[in-house]
Amino acid sequence: MADLFDTPGAEAEAQARADTAPRPLADRLRPKTLAEVIGQRQVLGPEAPLGVMLAAGTLGSIVFWGPPGVGKTTIARLLADATDLFFVQISAIFSGVPELRKVFEAAKQRRRTGQGTLLFVDEIHRFNKAQQDSFLPHMEDGTILLVGATTENPSFELNAALLSRAQVLVLERLGSEDLEALVARAEAALDRTLPLEPGARAALLDMADGDGRALLNLVEQVTSWRLDAPLDVNGLKTRLMKRAAVYDKSGDGHYNLISALHKSVRGSDPDAALYWYARMLEAGEDPRYLARRITRMAVEDIALADPQAQAVCLQSWETYERLGSPEGELAIAQALVYIALAPKSNAAYTAYKAARRAAKETGSLMPPKHILNAPTGLMKDQGYGKGYAYDHDAKDGFSGQNYFPDDMDRATFYDPVERGFERDLRKRVDYFARLRSQRAED
Repeated sequence: MADLFDTPGAEAEAQARADTAPRPLADRLRPKTLAEVIGQRQVLGPEAPLGVMLAAGTLGSIVFWGPPGVGKTTIARLLADATDLFFVQISAIFSGVPELRKVFEAAKQRRRTGQGTLLFVDEIHRFNKAQQDSFLPHMEDGTILLVGATTENPSFELNAALLSRAQVLVLERLGSEDLEALVARAEAALDRTLPLEPGARAALLDMADGDGRALLNLVEQVTSWRLDAPLDVNGLKTRLMKRAAVYDKSGDGHYNLISALHKSVRGSDPDAALYWYARMLEAGEDPRYLARRITRMAVEDIALADPQAQAVCLQSWETYERLGSPEGELAIAQALVYIALAPKSNAAYTAYKAARRAAKETGSLMPPKHILNAPTGLMKDQGYGKGYAYDHDAKDGFSGQNYFPDDMDRATFYDPVERGFERDLRKRVDYFARLRSQRAED
């Protein structure tokens, strides 16, 4: 707004200079309408959430969850245009409580004049609980329509109260067809074709790794080169580096990849397991973390079906500690192949969890007195150790006595599978069960 110290026409002149200033290609190609947005049909299509809300004129608060460069900010701006709402953008990185108060007060003033406000909050997950709670009353009374953007899983990073008032919409990384359409739009705007051979053009799309903004930045670099002939793949890779994979060692991407690795091992697929292992290494994951996790996989998913699996994992871990990177990473990879191909069983894991549940439910039941030691005369008088049968003196080295509390029915926790070494353990379990039944009858 102009004041007494403004020079007449200064604001218009400043805007004119801004319009002629250099702008990144990604900014120049920003869509003007929702129909121009490339990709994200799963939220923008006629039958998709946003399409339905806009058609009904009932746009509500939203949280966009997705990787960088897929259109979160652009769609938020266009939603404001489509609904005649005043667009305000803030970032949780640079904003605190004082800035939020100013935003809310300005929105209240607009509301008094009949103008609604769409507040776009980038990186909304970086606000703490109190800051997130400050949005709630203003969302409820209609002062703002909140559109948040986050690259982290909202289930973990946003308050339940805020999530209950907003719909989470997932934006996906752009596919190859979307990226090609984006390049075609850039070529039309620049009035020139990229000086790349077909293979190099495909490699350029791969370098963007699903990020539209990153792709347009790469296109801008390529079009600035003065070339006598189109570049091939090697020529392109000499001049450009592949975009670093999106990965946060403490964030959602980290847990997604380790989950994929674990499920691949459990599914006995060594090739997929090696792929996810390599993906995590390429993203900078600590090999020690991976060594620890694959040892856990051996304990949880293989266990006694192959007792050697745990030892193989521990040996690979120790080998890594002695060799370091990159040689030690091969030892972990070998252990990964071993456990992926090993027979699987979660019988011990299931038995352990069942025993823990039973222990919690039965509280402080005493062991039966016949298996308690009696080091004092008083304890002997109380019946401690009375009637205990020493198994080595019994027929077959097995007494068949009860070792559970007297007030607890005998439970069966361990049920070995018919795979690997547990096939032999199954025979032993059945053998002792038969003997126990015979001893009870005798």
